[in-house]
Amino acid sequence: MPLDKLDDSLRQEIDALKNEGRAKIPERVIVEYLPPAGERGPRYKLKGSDKEYLRMNSNSYLSLSNDPELVEAADRATRKLGVGPGAVRFIDGTFSYHIALEERIARFVGKPAAKIFNSAYTSNCGLALAVSNKQTYWIGDQLNHNSIIRAMRISNVPGSNRAIYDHNDMEGLRKCLDGAPQDMDRVVIIFDGVFSMRGDCAPIDRILKTAEPHQTRFKDGVITVVDDSHGIGAFGKTGRGTAEFSGAQPDVIIGTFGKAFGVNGGFVAASETLIEALRQKADTYIYTNPLGVGDCAAAIKAIDLCDSAEGLQRMVNIQQRIKQFRQGIAALGLESIPGPHPVVPLLVRDTAKTHRLVQYLFDQGVLVVGLTFPVVPRGDETIRFQINAAHTKTDIDEVLKILSRFRG
Repeated sequence: MPLDKLDDSLRQEIDALKNEGRAKIPERVIVEYLPPAGERGPRYKLKGSDKEYLRMNSNSYLSLSNDPELVEAADRATRKLGVGPGAVRFIDGTFSYHIALEERIARFVGKPAAKIFNSAYTSNCGLALAVSNKQTYWIGDQLNHNSIIRAMRISNVPGSNRAIYDHNDMEGLRKCLDGAPQDMDRVVIIFDGVFSMRGDCAPIDRILKTAEPHQTRFKDGVITVVDDSHGIGAFGKTGRGTAEFSGAQPDVIIGTFGKAFGVNGGFVAASETLIEALRQKADTYIYTNPLGVGDCAAAIKAIDLCDSAEGLQRMVNIQQRIKQFRQGIAALGLESIPGPHPVVPLLVRDTAKTHRLVQYLFDQGVLVVGLTFPVVPRGDETIRFQINAAHTKTDIDEVLKILSRFRG
């Protein structure tokens, strides 16, 4: 068979990943959603089990994925215009819902224009393809998401045209700016808003202050870009993300509809000219079909809900549950990284113990993610808990009781 030899090689590569501890576990399959009932938040059922599970590993921070208004909006748009666009955007694949979503998210994040993509991942790649040339210098945080790193590679940014500063280290950023070659046309500083494995955030106000003295050194200036996928909708007083939390607005905001808004897709928001450059130059926009209108309609409804009194109440509940959970793990003598975001990391600092605790929580009906060596350095082994708006006081108490019974 033609694939026999290739399969043998790939099998060896997969075995190597397993031996290194980097292989993904078999994927659990969710087969049923159980709505909130009484003092209990939603539960899920997995294929092959009758047990009901509490998800503490979901990015759906506002718990909107099953909201009846979003479902109705998606259904109505789909019945009106179909399940798919049938073409890329520039070949008559642009529908009214695409434009409406772009206008709505631009208003929400306070930018003149926006362009939607199939994901935040492809948004990052599209931005890099659109703004990079041989005279573009990129500076990034050490802990930037894989999509940012991959965007540099896809857009063929050479090693001489990029630099990395230690996580949230402004002195390190200053040194990177000082080291940027004078013949560069532009410098792009790119960073996560919320760092998803830690729950801490970029100090955008300090980043802008550090960049300001260098603006006149380069023909096109210094451009600041935040990927705020974990911040938009879930962070800041009104859900505007890390920019709102830090009180400072970067030049470009990248985000997703697939986390707090509970739907699918990504976006870039910036000036009208930069957004037009994306439309003209971003391969990940030009050569693929866009989101279906159902996703767009649901995302618009999600933003509207986030912007309403109901959305603000969901934000209040998230903060209350974060406080409850953080106080609870502190009372148990457990360690975390401080922060106000729904991502609450539990530092276990031992690979074997992390695996045991993840399995123990699973056996008790709680779904979490464990991060162990070599994915993280030895001593930084972590379990990531993620608080959602539908989690109740009873849910958090239940998880804390389970943690209190673990004997390692």
